[in-house]
Amino acid sequence: MRKIAVVTGTRAEYGLLKNTLSRIKKNRNLELQLIVTGAHLSEDFGHTIDEILEDGFVVDEKLPILMSAEGKGSIPKEMGLLMIQLSQTFERLKPDILLVLGDRYEIFAAVSTAMTMNIPIAHISGGEVTEGAIDEQIRHAITKMSNIHFPGAKVYAQNIISMGEERWRVLNIGDPGIENIRLTNFLSMEELKKQLNVEVDRQTLLITYHPVTLERHMLEYQVENLIKALNITNKKMIITYPNADNGGDFIIKKIEEFAKKNSNVYLFKNLGILKYLSVMKLCGSVIGNSSSALVEAPYLKIPVVNIGNRQKGRLMADNIIGCTNECEDIIKAINKSLSSEFREKAEKVKSLYGEGNTSEEIVKVLENIEINDKLLKKKLVWS
Repeated sequence: MRKIAVVTGTRAEYGLLKNTLSRIKKNRNLELQLIVTGAHLSEDFGHTIDEILEDGFVVDEKLPILMSAEGKGSIPKEMGLLMIQLSQTFERLKPDILLVLGDRYEIFAAVSTAMTMNIPIAHISGGEVTEGAIDEQIRHAITKMSNIHFPGAKVYAQNIISMGEERWRVLNIGDPGIENIRLTNFLSMEELKKQLNVEVDRQTLLITYHPVTLERHMLEYQVENLIKALNITNKKMIITYPNADNGGDFIIKKIEEFAKKNSNVYLFKNLGILKYLSVMKLCGSVIGNSSSALVEAPYLKIPVVNIGNRQKGRLMADNIIGCTNECEDIIKAINKSLSSEFREKAEKVKSLYGEGNTSEEIVKVLENIEINDKLLKKKLVWS
């Protein structure tokens, strides 16, 4: 039986991996080895390992790494700690393939460890462009260390090939976020109201704002402008916590203060996949700088306000309004997104990230690809 190790460190990443994990678990020729780390193990970020366990998965290893200290040195220390723990974990589990998704520093540490231990690496969502964050460098570095590539769109597949990766390694299977939507039995407005104590309607804003890691010096200015704009807009708001990057603690502090002062603000550490997508489907507009607004919201035909540079370079559908971090620009973009004219435009938009058969295609490759010198010994090829 072929052993597939999967490392996950955040709620968003797990949400995109969930369908693939289920297919691996059900496949009689594959054994799932699930390694959980990062924000999943932190109460401050919702202790989302509980969601993983509730979904019926067995966690083979829990690797705590988050430190309380902020500053430039905290993430490198976390990466080093994770690599030490993963080297021991991989020696014990002896995986045949490591499967990872995305571009976070936890995944970079996992891939670096696996590469030096001659474990072939399969990478989901490579080739994408996000010029405003260190994710950009991390993502492309993971691509160069990986042996199999599962990009989410044709243009991203071509980006990987343009980096010198052999064409046979690159399989455009669509974005897992689209498959999530296709397979989701959404909660109704009434069901959400029971679970969240808030009625989600077309005047509700769904907000997630993450630190822009290459603009850390501007974070205070950006967050204060966002909160000022939201305060002036004065709509019903559902706000979720940011991810565990440098600056995340500051954002959490500010949105907690904002929520305490405003009865129309509902703050959640983690909604989980089902509730998050159900809120998105019913809300009036998605606000912030999360990748889910660029992938899932177009498929659901929901207006989006994408703030600042964090997602600069990604494919953008016509339901997305880009704006700066200036307060006036944010207010203008939110008002436009809630207008009947723009909603009509959003309802005609088409997904740029496939139609959602991702996990089946990934598992076929994991099950059948030969693990040999051809897979392990990479060549630089430009054509």
